[in-house]
Amino acid sequence: MSLEIESADVIRLIEQYLKENNLQRTLATLQEETSVTLNTVDSIDSFVNEINHGHWDTVLQAVQPLKLPDKTLIELYEQIVLELIELRELGAARSLLRQTDPMIMLKQQQPDRYVHLENLLARPYFDPREAYPEGSSKEKRRQFIANALSGEVSVVPSSRLMALLGQSLKWQQHQGLLPPGTTIDLFRGRAAVKDLEEEKYPQMLSRTIKFGAKSYPECAKFSPDGQYLVTGSADGFIEVWNFTTGKIRKDLKYQAQDNFMLMEDSVLCVSFSRDSEMLASGSHDGKIKVWKVQTGQCLRRFEQAHTKGVTSVSFSKDSSQVLSTSYDGTIKIHGLKSGKSLKEFRGHISFVNDAVFVPDTHNIISASSDSTIKIWNSKSTECTNTFKPSAGTEMDVTIHSIHLLPRQTDQFIVCNKSNTVSIMNMQGQIVRSFSSGKREGGDFVCATISPRGEWVYCIGEDCVLYCFSTVTGKLENTITVHDKDAIGIAHHPHQNLIATFAEDTQLRLWKP
Repeated sequence: MSLEIESADVIRLIEQYLKENNLQRTLATLQEETSVTLNTVDSIDSFVNEINHGHWDTVLQAVQPLKLPDKTLIELYEQIVLELIELRELGAARSLLRQTDPMIMLKQQQPDRYVHLENLLARPYFDPREAYPEGSSKEKRRQFIANALSGEVSVVPSSRLMALLGQSLKWQQHQGLLPPGTTIDLFRGRAAVKDLEEEKYPQMLSRTIKFGAKSYPECAKFSPDGQYLVTGSADGFIEVWNFTTGKIRKDLKYQAQDNFMLMEDSVLCVSFSRDSEMLASGSHDGKIKVWKVQTGQCLRRFEQAHTKGVTSVSFSKDSSQVLSTSYDGTIKIHGLKSGKSLKEFRGHISFVNDAVFVPDTHNIISASSDSTIKIWNSKSTECTNTFKPSAGTEMDVTIHSIHLLPRQTDQFIVCNKSNTVSIMNMQGQIVRSFSSGKREGGDFVCATISPRGEWVYCIGEDCVLYCFSTVTGKLENTITVHDKDAIGIAHHPHQNLIATFAEDTQLRLWKP
């Protein structure tokens, strides 16, 4: 889908920039040469209000730089002349009537109407019935002119050109077109658009990040804009990495000064807000903190979010709430504005390991060690459905995580402690299954999904990464990713890049 951009709109953006930066001569020249005028006012409401209250000096000042139809200008000037006559400001009325372009135009086009104004001006009194015939009145005329003028002008948010350039860069970052830490040369357009990468499974080790024995990562996430890789460690440190170099991001001032986002206990989970500006982290002692990634500042603390370790956190679509799960068997929603827990969902009889908001619905899906998945109404906190992916097996199977399919949010991946990972729908039906085929050591520990949903990646107890294609439905590749038990896996939002981390105190980055 191609977007057509009118050249006149581009000129108006430049004109607004010139006006805001007080470059009046350049603005006048541009308007004259292009015949494109910047018909904007700061506020239509206050513009209309000035007209309705007859504050004509302010109105004329606002109208002066605008390009308006002759008919509308004649109506406006005629009304001002009438009101000046009524106030007996006859000198001002005479000047306006005889020396302004709209009134001279009226004299040429409608001489009778012009003579009528001259006659009113010559009289020693003012009679509203003569000035406003046929049931009209001063108020009605003002209202009519206000409607006509407000239809000709628009309100544009300030600094529109700069805002659009900023959004353009943000989009390029979001698409992974600007690598982390890139300084953009806006004039030369260093961020050349490249085609969307074909999704491919990883085959080679790209980078290894080594951690200390007591500071290994318990969790890791890429930011939705593709700029950051964040890890949360067993020693409470939260670190932001340049995943291209495998080094700590020193362009973040606080990290350059050896200051880090920090929890008092092991960080078990992290999650970004949709705009990548905020990060939520949950720790082993039941606390949740929300951070501003750019500054490292702690924006919110939920000191008693849970009574036991926090197993997952995620932001609502508008980033006003944080959803969390815990070893205490509960799911909660916390309000960022109030700093309080707003909702609590009870029903699981063991650890709750994961929960997600389902976009554009009031549903939450949760996964538990009690081998069930539950669907909840986020408004009423009522459980609307419960199902057991491992039904038919003799034993209860821990469910590690759930992952919504990118293009079908009514379906989701279920990763449980078995050798099979499934795609399920909201009715609890298994749509598709993928198996490691191994009876021993093939049980899955963690899983993730590629950005467009073409690949499901699972790591087994055997430290092997299993690459399943949702297109062919087959296991396409396996690769041993660690020497010791795997802890987790994360996928970059728009590159073929996977992060895996394990008890060997390493985070490894893999690419095709």
